[in-house]
Amino acid sequence: MSEEQKLSGPDLSQGVAEIADGAMLFGHVGEEPVLLARRGDEIFAIGALCSHYQGPLAEGILVEDTVRCPWHHACFSLRTGEALRAPALERIACWRVERRDGRLFVSEKRESPRPSPIPAGPGVPQSIVILGAGGAGNAAAEMLRRQGFAGRLTLVGADQSVPCDRPNLSKDFLAGTAPEDWVPLRPREFYEDHAIDLRLGTRALGIDPTGRSVTLADGSRLSYDALLLATGAEPVRLNVPGADRPHVHYLRSLADSRAIIAAAERAKRAVVIGASFIGLEVAASLRARSLEVHVVGPETRPLERVMGPQIGDLIRTIHEDHGVVFHLGESVAEVGAEAVRLASGKSLPGELVVIGIGVRPAIALAEQAGLAIDRGISVNEYLETSAPGIFAAGDIARWPDPLTKDRIRVEHWVVAERQGQVAALNMLGRRQVYGAVPFFWSQHYDLSIRYSGHAEKWDRTETEGDVNARDCQVAYYRDGRKLAVATIRRDRANLEAEAAFEAVIAAGS
Repeated sequence: MSEEQKLSGPDLSQGVAEIADGAMLFGHVGEEPVLLARRGDEIFAIGALCSHYQGPLAEGILVEDTVRCPWHHACFSLRTGEALRAPALERIACWRVERRDGRLFVSEKRESPRPSPIPAGPGVPQSIVILGAGGAGNAAAEMLRRQGFAGRLTLVGADQSVPCDRPNLSKDFLAGTAPEDWVPLRPREFYEDHAIDLRLGTRALGIDPTGRSVTLADGSRLSYDALLLATGAEPVRLNVPGADRPHVHYLRSLADSRAIIAAAERAKRAVVIGASFIGLEVAASLRARSLEVHVVGPETRPLERVMGPQIGDLIRTIHEDHGVVFHLGESVAEVGAEAVRLASGKSLPGELVVIGIGVRPAIALAEQAGLAIDRGISVNEYLETSAPGIFAAGDIARWPDPLTKDRIRVEHWVVAERQGQVAALNMLGRRQVYGAVPFFWSQHYDLSIRYSGHAEKWDRTETEGDVNARDCQVAYYRDGRKLAVATIRRDRANLEAEAAFEAVIAAGS
């Protein structure tokens, strides 16, 4: 977005006419883009760009006293600018607004409130350990400090890099359209400044729920009053001859993405095994780097199980239009030094192989500790496990979803971050029910898909618009209940769907 676009609209410091209840007006004050919004008789002025990826909040929606970003559904308080929901972690600025002679004038910027330290006392933990420095773990650590938690806080991560923006690893960074300094969620200094003991390249070997301690691989022990398990998921390994060759890669960490980029600079041809979201996003990124790309998968349509046949066909068409060659209904028999041999006997040449055939929740620590397991770690509505004082969030957590009425486990970045935030509140004794509607986005070249809700299975779909024209909304139903909505080029409609699902949850139906 250019500076000219950012500063379009009226100069709000010079005054504008009253706006209607529920309306938003995009303008600027000096050199800063500002959004004016009205709820009832109150007028608010806040930063106009989302602090996540600079999405245009004026194209989002107002829900009560919040504004929501149309791109990735971050949510901000109109009153304080606080980032209430991930993926945004940083607040946006607020300005004072005055009414004079029937007009609205935006004046000076308001000072951001500072959290008051939580005093020590019964039920307040003095030491919190978080195992896993991905989206959930990082969001939890940040929320704890934002809420005024002043006790000892340790964030343990198995990767060597600081917590990073994982969706970027298969999208813009891998494609070469985003620099590496976009990838870290925070610089290392952030954790030092906020007294977060960040231990990278470190694995936990065991948990003692009775003694409330964690044993690390170096033999040291960490005591805790509250513990968050946010260990995420691990890629499913391909079990065929040659799958461990050096030119075979998986993508989960920043180091993985760097390794694929380095390999892509030397290769001309790539084989992507798995037509999953991660596999197809990798395919698109490698095509952006001008590699010949072949995609192998057992399904007849890519992503049909999640998105249905119409969107599945569209995604295939888009990738084929960009030069990707699909080999669907196929499986891999062997990975050779310069080619992948399929079970059908076909051979696909490739100096680079990337495998994306799914992930498994990393629950070994929970199993060893005797926590309740159900294809993930079982948690209650507060994200607490079967052991008092131990919580779980992100890819590993299976929780009671108030929308579907099922116990579900979801491997989405935004879900992980939001669960980390709610788990942080509940470690502080807030008893906040986790009821956020699952949301994810997927990017394929210039096409972005937004998806709100969770339809693991459905028996009916309803489509508005034209899927082939890449302008549509698809709703997924089971037993007459709408469970999810996918949209293409209808970002506001996806926000409205999310808000409608929240209303269903609030009504208890």
